Amino acid sequence: MIRRTYAQIASMIAGTAVSASYGDITVAGVSKDTRTIEPGNLYIPLVGDRFDGHDFVLDAFGKGASASLWQRGREGAPEGVPLIYVDDTLAALQRLAKTYAEELKIRVVGITGSNGKTTTKDMAAAVLGTSYRVHKTIGNYNNHIGLPLTMLQFSEETEAAVLEMGMSGRGEIRFLSELAQPEAAIVTNIGESHLLQLGSREEIARAKTEILHGLAPGGLFVHNGDEPLIPQAVAEMEPLLPFRSVRFGLAPENDYFPTGIAASGDGTEFKVNAIPGVTFYIPLLGRHNVVNALAVIALAQSWGIPAERIADGLRTMKLTSMRIEAVKAASGLTILNDAYNASPTSMRAAIALLHELEGYGRKYAVLGDMLELGPREAEFHREIGTLLDPGKIEAVYVFGTLAKHMAEEAAKTFGADRVKWFEDKNELTKALAAQAAPDDVVLVKGSRGMKLEQVVFGLQGG
Repeated sequence: MIRRTYAQIASMIAGTAVSASYGDITVAGVSKDTRTIEPGNLYIPLVGDRFDGHDFVLDAFGKGASASLWQRGREGAPEGVPLIYVDDTLAALQRLAKTYAEELKIRVVGITGSNGKTTTKDMAAAVLGTSYRVHKTIGNYNNHIGLPLTMLQFSEETEAAVLEMGMSGRGEIRFLSELAQPEAAIVTNIGESHLLQLGSREEIARAKTEILHGLAPGGLFVHNGDEPLIPQAVAEMEPLLPFRSVRFGLAPENDYFPTGIAASGDGTEFKVNAIPGVTFYIPLLGRHNVVNALAVIALAQSWGIPAERIADGLRTMKLTSMRIEAVKAASGLTILNDAYNASPTSMRAAIALLHELEGYGRKYAVLGDMLELGPREAEFHREIGTLLDPGKIEAVYVFGTLAKHMAEEAAKTFGADRVKWFEDKNELTKALAAQAAPDDVVLVKGSRGMKLEQVVFGLQGG
């Protein structure tokens, strides 16, 4: 984490030190929350619609903060403590992060996309970690507040950073990319997430490709070549600094594509056209995760990492939880926990995985609402219902108001007795636990707001 003196911090953010006598005080790390503040932290009093961090500045000092920002124009600044006056505390946080990262000269990878960016981040950190000291985005610290906080967690020894960039509207990815200034940018795909805010997949593609605005001159753009909206969006953009482009995907027209994919235990083996003779393994199921791995392989090769190290990194990667995580229930039942999020794109990928799985008794799908899809939300849910194959899935258990559309469509091919809709997750869990056998497999998939991990936990205890 950042470690600078009070005077250095004030200089880095063009702030006004309340007194030169505090100049040599050491600042170690930053915090925007007095509930988690640690001794030595710089406290950042952010201001929101319903809160004002300035109300807690004295509390921050009481818990060990070594200094605090204070926004000019705010009344009641405490005396006798090391404050730094700034015009805007959030802008100061962002400026501090950018300046600090520039001082460290870290190789930065920026990752965005509608689906798969967190998994791709985990893969990239694991692979780059075979050759560099790597820092990666933790949790969902991927927005205009979380990203600078992540950057300020870099240590002096950090050599590479893998930063996830999220958004809900236009301009946000551009801001994050210009803040982090990546030398490599990955766009995993263009899906339907944020249709409610942006209105079309074309507009989503324009928002995601904003990552190119911060790309370093001569940097690498790694993008899904199966998605024609990406080059279309890039062609519409204002003139950019020169960059290199590499395409990955399932189609053989891409620079990187798989030449063989096979499920292997709780993971997947595959080969890549660009690296003949090497078999890769990821501890993840599904061809969509192979596609994510292709992006990382392309990145790693461009950085000169040998194929053997790339394979080692992918094989030993640590996955962020609740992204198609295979877990075992006490009974022996296999549960594919994909309860972190859901969109039509990721839902289709999860169902395709369930269809392809072999070696189990019966296969069950537990599906919940896909949120924030805009005026076509009912249509998207009905489409998912039509994709479920009664020849490959024993029964479908559905939870949520929107997901009821899935159930209605699925019942047309499954029959009403094999598709069950629930208003209560506990009732769903009990009904499924009574049917599922130890050698069966259950996919659990839904948007974060549906909290379907509660079904996973309930089944595990069975």
